Amino acid sequence: MVPEGWKKAPVRDFGHVSAGRQRSPHFTGGAMRPYLRVANVFEARIDTTDVNSMPFTDAEFGRYKLEKGDILLNEGQSTELVGRPAMYCGVPENCCFQNTLVRFKAFEHTDSNYALQRFLLCLHDGTFQKISKKTTSIAHLGVSRFAELVLAWPPLPEQKKIAQILSTWDQAITATERLLENSQQRKKGLMQQLLTGKKRLPGFEAEWEETQMGNLFAERSEIGVEGLPLLSITSADGVVYQDETGRKDTSNADKSKYKRLCPGDIGYNTMRMWQGRSSLSDKDGVVSPAYTILAPKEDTDSLFFSYLFKLPEMIHVFYRHSQGLVSDTWNLKYNHFRKIVWKIPPKTEQSAIAKILLAADFEINALKVRVDCLKHEKKALMQQLLTGKRRVQVDTEAA
Repeated sequence: MVPEGWKKAPVRDFGHVSAGRQRSPHFTGGAMRPYLRVANVFEARIDTTDVNSMPFTDAEFGRYKLEKGDILLNEGQSTELVGRPAMYCGVPENCCFQNTLVRFKAFEHTDSNYALQRFLLCLHDGTFQKISKKTTSIAHLGVSRFAELVLAWPPLPEQKKIAQILSTWDQAITATERLLENSQQRKKGLMQQLLTGKKRLPGFEAEWEETQMGNLFAERSEIGVEGLPLLSITSADGVVYQDETGRKDTSNADKSKYKRLCPGDIGYNTMRMWQGRSSLSDKDGVVSPAYTILAPKEDTDSLFFSYLFKLPEMIHVFYRHSQGLVSDTWNLKYNHFRKIVWKIPPKTEQSAIAKILLAADFEINALKVRVDCLKHEKKALMQQLLTGKRRVQVDTEAA
């Protein structure tokens, strides 16, 4: 059912739809111009850090030149991302676009900002996925399929009002994401200063001492423990229960050789420690034999070391001590790990440093939750406003 006053019609009735120019490496005529491609267009954002150039004749430049307010959509992408839209805001100047993108140029009775929000909803609710043509590894939106996509559009004043409301949410999301990025950078700076001793905390003056990792951690090789849950060690989310990951359980039915992981232990992927694949456990369970389990000794604060093991300089040391002919076989078994030497503070200072970094993590996680909540709330609002299920009050003068 079409909301009162709205018009249900194909996308081509609200803007001009066109494909970009095919890249022609052997064509040398014309002037070199920057152009955007699928690698530049993200969700509601254009990345200009890697913009390519190719020659365009004057006629081609007139046809493919982008103007402020043009909306670019990924023509070929993964099934989940096909149709991903963003608005061109004039940067870089005198820029064209490639045929991996589709352009929507709004007509006078269409608000570009509203159109962007409407296309974002099509991305989120699976509309673009439904109309795309799938091949083995990629989905194509198709210029004609997109142009013929029938949607319900409100009158221009209502479009502008809806876009204005959703823009407020976008601003809140952007501001919170900026706070998150600042917090993450601040934590990196703290790690670089505190974990290396470049900056000392007040009240701590004892010298840091070089010591082998074997003096700090023992290897836990406890196997054959029954009744414990299967755990998964992740880089981003720490140690989690396998049945909560959402991934298929590919573990062996026979878990007699699976290793026990206790709270306070650090587990690491034996063949990926050189990539920083380690996490501190707050759970009691078992993990695959592919992991090495480090049990902290008396003078070891494992939280401190969970941060130290993520420090780029430390990861490079793990890389240098890994054994194997090629990267696919590199491994850092405990026998080699225990010989690594690093300058370490006393346990009291370890704990003080760990508390500061843990507080930074709490701040980061709180901001991540806030961003996720704002995005979820905006998506719910988009579903209401962009379909007419919830109407907005339009100012009389604007109407």
